[in-house]
Amino acid sequence: MLEIFIDAATAGSPQVSAVGVFIRGEGHLIKWSEFVGEMDNHVAEFTALVKGLELAADLTTDMVSIKSDSKVVVDAFEREFIKNPNYKPLLDEALILSEAFTYCFIKWIPNSQNRAAHDLAGTALRANK
Repeated sequence: MLEIFIDAATAGSPQVSAVGVFIRGEGHLIKWSEFVGEMDNHVAEFTALVKGLELAADLTTDMVSIKSDSKVVVDAFEREFIKNPNYKPLLDEALILSEAFTYCFIKWIPNSQNRAAHDLAGTALRANK
């Protein structure tokens, strides 16, 4: 099983964001981050989800466990629904990507348990501000 930890960091006016993905399991340890530019934090969190699933798809088709400190992302992914039209295309993309895995589930975790992804996103944001 792969564990995928995802997070986003957003700051400034206008808001700019970066995302971080930390993957471990099945002999893998992946640290990935990217500055994603001008967007709000929720869009960045969904962007991190999509990237995490893309990275995981290159490593396995079996079981993935996504961990996020974003309740909006976790709730939307679990319900397969979100009202906000700004987030819907990214949720839809994540749901399509999740179909590549035998098992794919998501769990909300507190910030304190998401330090690796948080630090990756924060570092990418600071490097590009």
